[in-house]
Amino acid sequence: MVKFSRRGFMIGGAAVGGTLALGVGFLASVDTDGLKSSIGSDGVVNLNAWLTIHPDGQIVFSIPRNEMGQGVFTSLPMLIAEELEIDLNSPDVSVVHPTENLPVYTNFVLALRKRPEMISGVGDWVGKKIFGLVPYIATGGSSSIVDAYTPLRRVGATAREMLVSAAAKTWGVAVNDCYVENAQVFHRPSGKSAGYGELAAAAAKETPNKSPKLKPASDFKLIGTPQPRIDIPSKTRGEAMFGIDTMLEGMLFAAVVQSPVLGGTVVSFDDSEARKIKGYRKTVDMGDGVAVVAENSYYAKKAAALVKVEFDTHGNEKLNSALISGMLHTALESGETHVFEETDGFDAAMAAGDILEATYEVPYLAHACMEPMNAAAVIKDGHAEIWASTQTPVSMQWAAERNIDGLKSVVGHTTLSGGGFGRRVEGDMVVHAVKVAVAMPGIPVKTIWSREEDIQHDMYRPAVVAKIKAAIGGDGRPSAIDYKVALQSVGLSFSRRNMPFEDGGLTDPGSVEGAHHMPYDIPAKRVSNANIDIAVPVGSWRSVGHSFNGYFVESFIDELAVNAGVDPMLYRLGLLAGHKRMTVLVEKLAELSRWGAPTAKAVGRGIALHPSFRSFTGQVIDISLDDDGAVKIDRVTCVIDCGQTVNPDTVAAQMESGIIFGLTAAMYGEITIEDGRVQQSNFPDYKMLYMRQIPEIKVHIMDSSELPGGVGEPGTPPIFPALANAYFDMTGKRLRSMPLAKHGVEFA
Repeated sequence: MVKFSRRGFMIGGAAVGGTLALGVGFLASVDTDGLKSSIGSDGVVNLNAWLTIHPDGQIVFSIPRNEMGQGVFTSLPMLIAEELEIDLNSPDVSVVHPTENLPVYTNFVLALRKRPEMISGVGDWVGKKIFGLVPYIATGGSSSIVDAYTPLRRVGATAREMLVSAAAKTWGVAVNDCYVENAQVFHRPSGKSAGYGELAAAAAKETPNKSPKLKPASDFKLIGTPQPRIDIPSKTRGEAMFGIDTMLEGMLFAAVVQSPVLGGTVVSFDDSEARKIKGYRKTVDMGDGVAVVAENSYYAKKAAALVKVEFDTHGNEKLNSALISGMLHTALESGETHVFEETDGFDAAMAAGDILEATYEVPYLAHACMEPMNAAAVIKDGHAEIWASTQTPVSMQWAAERNIDGLKSVVGHTTLSGGGFGRRVEGDMVVHAVKVAVAMPGIPVKTIWSREEDIQHDMYRPAVVAKIKAAIGGDGRPSAIDYKVALQSVGLSFSRRNMPFEDGGLTDPGSVEGAHHMPYDIPAKRVSNANIDIAVPVGSWRSVGHSFNGYFVESFIDELAVNAGVDPMLYRLGLLAGHKRMTVLVEKLAELSRWGAPTAKAVGRGIALHPSFRSFTGQVIDISLDDDGAVKIDRVTCVIDCGQTVNPDTVAAQMESGIIFGLTAAMYGEITIEDGRVQQSNFPDYKMLYMRQIPEIKVHIMDSSELPGGVGEPGTPPIFPALANAYFDMTGKRLRSMPLAKHGVEFA
């Protein structure tokens, strides 16, 4: 979800303490293995960066990826536990977000855009060390399992060897005569055993093996099997702590009032009326808005509503949805273009066939996380402590460094998140909390955005316009395709807000992800984009570029099938020649959805396929009309090939979640702008699906021994075109823009 240019980072990153100038010797000291052990004064052993073992046998997994409902507090420990033979359901097992930003916690898949198994050579070694210096710790891009699969299994296997070696030395026996089971080491000949808690201190003195022997897949006991979520019991009991649950002794609360016009900054404010509210403490100028501090959140919100703020709008009040749409269409037709992919002889291929052309458009979308943006902080004598439900824990360090004079230390607590979807990769809510805490020295303050502030000051999925043209051969198949999109660059917008350098812009690969290197066998291709640069903040939204490019590509493929008079699924199979994994997936999708079976009148079926985040997904959606003529979403059949699964229950849940998330946006989702202001403010006008509207969802996971792909986002892109294609199948009307409700479509 977050895209970085390695070249851009390493050039701009030279400013990070001048570290590059310190040379290879300094970089070598950056620990990107995390296998070192330490023993605390209380006897607690940190066997490595992820595993803490107490003398009484308690085992704590430190998981640096944010648990925001996607199940990483279970799936990532499973990788370590598999090699260590630990029962995750044991009451002695717990999982925490670490408070230290260790280099080894860096998400190297996001940073280097490579699987760990593919990282090799001097360039990657240097890249790992530099990103570890930041350290770039982030949850996103459906990368958690991809990034952890081999490294965390190696962590578990290394710990296993250390514990076995410690036991063998203690007993004076051969290592090969020992084995592990249920968090214990056993000696086969004598039957002796010792728990990990008894052995941890001795194991910590062993030299870790960086290349331990990993289990073969045939011996897996946990990986690939459904496991209950470790975080669910505490959530169902109401014990789980999300950011918004943070409570500290003497805590005050702050409500924020940001510029109604996007990009506005504070000129002055009058808080005389707010001061009259019971519990009022202070009004803080944050630059992009004000925060009102009070004894509780009710008083803070009440007082904030009474503050009169004058903003400098910087001319952004001229922005509106119609203007932005016009800018996108103009950029598409005549703006500066960057070509990401062009086949030799493309122009000749386009001129050799009949042309089919279509233009598509999608709007801005908000994240609308269940837990609105918030963070808490206390700052005293240069020492900062921060609590945040964030996808980037390092944002707490950065916020403190940029806003606290005389900073001496920072302790950041990553909490559970009530949804993320890319919104919590941003640091704005943490910056607000730090600025408020600076104004209230020594007093903990929790800063909470209202739902209205959350929706009207989001980092939106960009509005996009696409034009696609294909040259059609005599067989009805495309011999060439010209694909172009116009939008704001997510990478540029994000880097301006969060990084010490700019990245992205016209060459931002995220703009065409999902269209660049599409899986279909089309002899000639050109994929390009154009940009507009305006004050609407855009950011990562679940599946990012795939969310709109998936809609454009699969809608157009459907139009090609109709034009050829060929069944849409058979047409796709014909274009997938040579793509074995997707071909097998489509065949399974046809079987499970009963594609081709007779359907009742006024029933529509739509299909869409999409590869994203190293996984392959196909969906069929069945819709119908109720007695009042409203569209009812009856059923979604989803097949995913995500390689080796870790926890299949998580995979299925993520597919269901992604489908519902996408359906909401496809049916209703739209952020509109008038006079520079976002018009939507809460769920009545930024509608979510009702539970009664959720269709039956059938998920099938393909059996695969390939390396794992991501699952957090791949369920979302196909549902947009599948729904649009089903609507065409039922009505004969091709809707080339989202949401469908905008076209007068009513949903049951």
